[in-house]
Amino acid sequence: MKKVQLAVIGGGPGGYAAAFHAADLGLEVTLIDMEKNPGGVCLYRGCIPSKALLHVAKLIYETQEAKKWGVDFGKPEINLDKLRKFKKKVVTKLTGGLGQLVKQRKINYIQGKASFLNGNTLSIELATGGTEELEFEKAILATGSVPSTIPGFPVNSSKIMSSREALELENIPEKLLILGGGYIGLEMGSVYSALGSEITVVEMMPQLLPGADADLVEVLTKSLQKKFKTILLNTKVVNMTETKTGVSVNFEGENVKEPEQKFDKVLIAVGRRTVTAGLGLENTKIKTDERGFVVVDEKQQTDEPSVFAIGDIVGGAMLAHKASAEGKVAVEAILGRKVAFEPAAIPAVVFTDPELAWTGVTENEAKERGINYKVTKFPWAASGRATTLDRYDGLTKLIFDAASGRVLGMGIVGPGAGELIAEGTLAVEMAALAKDVALSIHPHPTLSETVMESAELFFGHTTHLYKPKRN
Repeated sequence: MKKVQLAVIGGGPGGYAAAFHAADLGLEVTLIDMEKNPGGVCLYRGCIPSKALLHVAKLIYETQEAKKWGVDFGKPEINLDKLRKFKKKVVTKLTGGLGQLVKQRKINYIQGKASFLNGNTLSIELATGGTEELEFEKAILATGSVPSTIPGFPVNSSKIMSSREALELENIPEKLLILGGGYIGLEMGSVYSALGSEITVVEMMPQLLPGADADLVEVLTKSLQKKFKTILLNTKVVNMTETKTGVSVNFEGENVKEPEQKFDKVLIAVGRRTVTAGLGLENTKIKTDERGFVVVDEKQQTDEPSVFAIGDIVGGAMLAHKASAEGKVAVEAILGRKVAFEPAAIPAVVFTDPELAWTGVTENEAKERGINYKVTKFPWAASGRATTLDRYDGLTKLIFDAASGRVLGMGIVGPGAGELIAEGTLAVEMAALAKDVALSIHPHPTLSETVMESAELFFGHTTHLYKPKRN
């Protein structure tokens, strides 16, 4: 039986980041995943392919907008075969690159599925057939999550898609229903809308992106209302029936005008669930909570001392960058270093157009936690750079501790919000004050200036926005 210092189970952004970090720090590492190369859901069936398609969607939208500026590209011709090849090329390049990094770091990569025989031994079903056992000193569990389904609704149908099938772009349905107004549903809705589908989105909650601040979501919603046929809030799907030509759907909600509607396809985007089945957790001391998440401490260590767990499987924000950060903490803990996963801010980005991003404490959270906070907002209608882009709808907001002026959080909606949010994350982690951000000279003309000017507003005034003094 082979024995290694560290076995990493799952090759997604959490698993491969942990494996690479461990190898760089001198550990002997074995990385186990079902795919030919590392990458996980993010690279193969999630973040990366969806962003490639969203780039194309944004380009299509911009060619339509360009008519206002005196440039008419005409109606775009969509070649689905070429679009699929572009997406596949992106995925192949990045996953292949990770495969090379595995070799360069001399990591033992096993293509297969692992399960625990006990707290120090794995059984691995090899992709090539057969099984082998692997003994480890320490292990990191990083098996991620899969799309959630809705009990009672048909799932084994070519007309009912999860995000995985939606990314395959088998065809462009004339009418597409999206169940769920979270980031996955809105991103895929943006792609299919740009490619020609008529989009209906159904969300049970009173706003899209439940949990995000309403003032930011309002900007995005107004934009999506122009691209989607219908957005139904406070609405439930009570029945779905597959027909010869599509799917018949029954709705229930106060704003529903047509309780029964027919669609060519349905995309179920109601969240994700952890992957713990078949891992042999019952053969270890590893515990799970009532929602199925693996229980870990601040060092990512489970109740089985030799096993650590990271990423979607431990709950919290199901985000690739959060998993990567947890993976590095787990490795440092395995090496005996004094570490803990205690981020002050984890940025979240919705890659629609406009993009929406937030980090640190949201205004909603500040209210719930009873924090004495102050909010400043800089509308992009007052931004010179936004004006040159003909994008006036953006908004930058900062949440401060009212007494000290410390930056607690930031939210942005507008083009490039996903890039801009990193400044807010750094400000929160560094415990920056409003004065620190306001005095940091930002280049002009840029969208990043909106962060500086929002910080200046903490003191009641800024250059490009007039705020009359209150008596």
